[in-house]
Amino acid sequence: MLDTLRRIVQEVNNAPDIRSALDLMAQRVRDAMGTEVCSIYLRDNNEERYMLMASEGLKREAVGRVSLGTSEGLVGQVGQREEPINLEDAFAHPKFHYLAETGEDPFHAFLGVPVMHHGEVLGVLVVQQRDARRFDQSEEAFLVTISAQLSAVIAHAHASGVLFDQLDTQDLPSIHDGQPGSTGAAIGIGVLLFPETDLSSVPDRDATDISGEIALLDEALVRVRQEIRDLAERAKKSLGPEEQALFDVYLRMLDRHALPAEVVARIRDGQWAQGALRMVVDAHVHNFEMMDDPYLRERAADVRDLGRRVLGQLQSRNRRRIEFPKACILMGEDISAPMLMEMPEENIVGIVTTRGSRNSHMAIVARAMGIPTVVGAQNLPLKKLDGKELIVDGFRGRVIANASAELKSQFEDIIAEEKHLLAGLEKLRDEPAETEDGQRIALQVNTGLMTDIVRSIERGAEGVGLYRTEIPFMVRDRFPSEEEQRLIYREQLSAFAPHWVTMRTLDVGGDKPLSYFPIEEDNPFLGWRGIRVTLDHPEIFIVQVRAMLKAAEGLNNLRIMLPMITTVIEAEEAQHLIHRAWLEVREEGVDVEMPPVGVMIEVPATVYQARALAQRVEFLSVGTNDLTQYMLAVDRNNRQVSDLYNSCHPAVLHALLHVVEQAHQEGKPVSVCGEMAGDPSTALILMAMGFDSLSMNASNLLRVKAAVRQVNMTFLRRLLNEVLAMDNGEVITSYLDLQLTKVGLGDLVRHRKPA
Repeated sequence: MLDTLRRIVQEVNNAPDIRSALDLMAQRVRDAMGTEVCSIYLRDNNEERYMLMASEGLKREAVGRVSLGTSEGLVGQVGQREEPINLEDAFAHPKFHYLAETGEDPFHAFLGVPVMHHGEVLGVLVVQQRDARRFDQSEEAFLVTISAQLSAVIAHAHASGVLFDQLDTQDLPSIHDGQPGSTGAAIGIGVLLFPETDLSSVPDRDATDISGEIALLDEALVRVRQEIRDLAERAKKSLGPEEQALFDVYLRMLDRHALPAEVVARIRDGQWAQGALRMVVDAHVHNFEMMDDPYLRERAADVRDLGRRVLGQLQSRNRRRIEFPKACILMGEDISAPMLMEMPEENIVGIVTTRGSRNSHMAIVARAMGIPTVVGAQNLPLKKLDGKELIVDGFRGRVIANASAELKSQFEDIIAEEKHLLAGLEKLRDEPAETEDGQRIALQVNTGLMTDIVRSIERGAEGVGLYRTEIPFMVRDRFPSEEEQRLIYREQLSAFAPHWVTMRTLDVGGDKPLSYFPIEEDNPFLGWRGIRVTLDHPEIFIVQVRAMLKAAEGLNNLRIMLPMITTVIEAEEAQHLIHRAWLEVREEGVDVEMPPVGVMIEVPATVYQARALAQRVEFLSVGTNDLTQYMLAVDRNNRQVSDLYNSCHPAVLHALLHVVEQAHQEGKPVSVCGEMAGDPSTALILMAMGFDSLSMNASNLLRVKAAVRQVNMTFLRRLLNEVLAMDNGEVITSYLDLQLTKVGLGDLVRHRKPA
């Protein structure tokens, strides 16, 4: 039976469209179970009915026309109970509802199981038979199993908006989930980006003139290289040196000893230039897409984009002119960084891709440009949305099509409120983050891109609580040299002097891989990452620390922070290497003080060793994103369990309070540099706990400062005691919003939950 199950799932997944998939599903299940009828009823939430969408054994003309209410008949009963119903004689059941149009008169035995996805009933899978009998346990188990296996196919069709096309519901609102690539919200007209040149359509042909084909390739490469250089020059206006390094990666891929060498080899084997290009690009794209490493998979988009550009030059075709409306939402399967830079920046209000991740080159650039972005919206029907009005919800990673007037109005209010609120908060730039009764807290920023500097200073940041040093590593195809790192770090340190700049040492692994330093693991979040990598490679660690120390000469505002610390021994080993690097640069004549060294509290082990660590370092900083993930055993990038990820979970709050108490008993400062620090609701709770500073994205700083200045510590401590007594994270979140709204902070906290 297992082989039968695998075969059915494979066939259904390979069906050309959802209609074919449903028909195939009904046919294969009926045959496998040896029954006379298999039918699939799918729930139409807009009509609150179950529609007969496929059947083998009932009248064909009933498919797409017959439906039942969600509480009607045995189908409705299965959906309501969310469990199988197995009846010897369906006609005798009080909930049986006869449908003459289906021709089900002869069939007595009934077995129905719900089709469920993420806790939601999507439909009901039914088998029927003439003989009055109860289906046995193995048959029931098989139908439950096949329903669970095939639920993803149906969920995809629901999300894609193709399921009820024949019912004329395509203009109803549809919400498509992805991942936040860049926060913010936008409303605009979708513009689908696709290449005119189609590599997959290039045929194989024998080269009649090998030298001539190579010459054509060389000419095309010259033009494409110049095209990339021109784009890089344009990028200087809006991107910093780190982001511009993306274009250097493209040029290296176009180096004669890289991809072009493989194409030339194919040509010498007798293939014409276009066919040789297709073969090489397809091979590299396939290899990248098969990799487990998410960052390396992103390289497939880069190779595909370069292949299209070279093919376009080989074919000497003019590119189609794209009309960009004033408020434009760029859409595509992949949108590479160079493609983005070709677009008119002033027209782009949002970006959506069906592939990619938060670590894609495009997402990095989008964040630098401040464009709300959603990536990985797998179920988005791109071709249907070209030219349609869309809403990009970069806060929650959603794309909304065919929005109702009410929903659109709600997002218009959110966008307007954001602009108005930020404009009104500008006056707080030079004011302290101080409560009404005089309690101050330092508000710092998390940075990583050069473009963060201007935004941070404009909002009055009191230094940098987290500088992500891995970004200069991620945008290159090799480790940056000590001097390259020194120049980057110097710019950060100089911009914020005399305030502290806390630089986290290289934190790769998990969801932050390096293409040139692959880490292949079954469970990367519990594997070789952060300090574990750099302690195993002291040559990388020492070079980075030397660059930091040299960059701090004459400024002395550097703090060094160690990520993913699990044991006291790791902290001591890292401190030893830092001290060694400090002695080295001092011997070289660099006059720099030994910087304070701290550790990140982001795994449960360090929560309970916080005091021991505080005895050995100068400061602690809590990374609430990873701490929440590890305490709750929830991958924050996994949409299937995203509802379980909640930083207001009681266990997380009590852990945070414990860290503060332990650090302060040793007289050491402790800060937060995770997402909780940038949310006004949780930021105030962190302040009540006693955290000395909060570090956040620059866009949230003024909002948090405004919240701090409108409350007093008596109120905050009472609120903290109330939530610490609660045992449900969702209740805590709602309670915080309610209480802060009551004291006039509704405008500051409401942005957390756009429609």
